[in-house]
Order: sequence, then C-alpha cells, then structure tokens
Amino acid sequence: MPKNAHMIKFFNLYGTKDGVVTVTHLTEPYGKNSEPVVSIGISLNGNLEEPEWKVHIPYENIDDLIDALNIAKNEFGKDYIPEETPKDVDEGITG
Repeated sequence: MPKNAHMIKFFNLYGTKDGVVTVTHLTEPYGKNSEPVVSIGISLNGNLEEPEWKVHIPYENIDDLIDALNIAKNEFGKDYIPEETPKDVDEGITG
C-alpha cells in the first residue's frame, strides 16, 4: 500500500471464496496538490494491498454515491439480500 494510503475498512465480497472489498483514503492520488479521494477496491484473491479493480471517489461525491447505493438496495436489493447474511471478517475502522 502506498504511503499516501490509509486503509479504512475491508470486508468479504459476498458470493466469492476469497474476495474482499477495501475502502481506503488516498492523499494526492494524482500527484502533488491533487485532491484526496476514497478508493474502493475489489480483489477476488483477497489481496488487500493491490486490488484488481479500483474506483476513486472524490469526497465531494460521497453523499451522492451513498444515496445511489441506498436507492439500489431499497428498490432492487430486497429481492437478492438473504434474510440472514453471514458475518463479515470486518476489521472495523482503523485510525
């Protein structure tokens, strides 16, 4: 993990054997003086340091992302989320 990165949380990716989702704060992700972002990574082989897929969300767009995810969950997720989901290997918030 780059020294400008701070892991916030990771959890198991549902439906995979070893997959994980990581949420990381990145400072200056695109060079000096670039705005910080939250990086959401997915690794199917459990590699927390180098996920295969990443998306960088500017802090200014986090509320919009959360709204969209809540809409997706409330309108479409109820048909797919089991009544009782297995517990995550949640590492909680670091700091």
